[in-house]
Amino acid sequence: MSTTATDVQTVFVPSPETLGAVLAPGARPPRPSAWSASVTFGWRAMLKIKHVPEQLFDVTAFPIIMTLMFTYLFGGALAGSTGAYLQFFLPGIMVTSVVMITMYTGVGLNTDIEKGVFDRFRTLPVWRPSALVGMIFGDVLRYVLAALVILSVGLILGFRPDGGPTGVIAGIGLLVVFSFAFSWVWTMFGLVLRSEKSVMGVSMLVLFPLTFLSNVFVEPQTMPGWLQAFVKVNPITHLVDAIRSVMAGTPDGMSIMWTLLWSAGFVVVFGFLTMYRYNRR
Repeated sequence: MSTTATDVQTVFVPSPETLGAVLAPGARPPRPSAWSASVTFGWRAMLKIKHVPEQLFDVTAFPIIMTLMFTYLFGGALAGSTGAYLQFFLPGIMVTSVVMITMYTGVGLNTDIEKGVFDRFRTLPVWRPSALVGMIFGDVLRYVLAALVILSVGLILGFRPDGGPTGVIAGIGLLVVFSFAFSWVWTMFGLVLRSEKSVMGVSMLVLFPLTFLSNVFVEPQTMPGWLQAFVKVNPITHLVDAIRSVMAGTPDGMSIMWTLLWSAGFVVVFGFLTMYRYNRR
């Protein structure tokens, strides 16, 4: 039987020299840097918000409800007028709302672990902590959005920061730095606890005393002596004092220093515990 040209298929067989050139170590793409890998994982966290925009409820609707509720329910009783109370209260509720949503870092991490996503990340040839750091980078966007939402509502209601735009930017900067550092607490819990509900439950047990037993809502001088002792060493108190001072145009160096020290401590202690647990999983 005759064979036509169309019945013949040409198979290309590369020479050993060609295979060696393709498979040579020098032909591999360079390993991404720690910064590049972390930013990539941070972009992944932001894409999750894009595909599930309902996640932004806690950084938009929740802060607005908190600001309106406390201002108009308690403002007149605590400060004589809602306007006077708003000047005192708004930096504090900004801290409360943003610090509260830091727990979602641990919840999200625990969810990824349960789904097996992090098992895949651990096999990638990238800097090992980049998946964790990138997740927190993505959450920084949530912190900034929550702070801007509360500030916008406050300005509409009559809040006027004497420190001007510079003081406001400095205040939000301190809040974001502290929240980034505090998120490492929840990454540790996200690795240790078995379910996202457990992470959320433990987070609430920690966050409610820290935020409510502070100077967010009232001055500590009105509290019993034993409670004042706790409030004065509470890191949330130092953060609120620092933000109030810079927004008022009279920076409190001691409060700012304590805020930065607390932030560094959270990163060093809980960052180490997180990576120790992460490497042993």
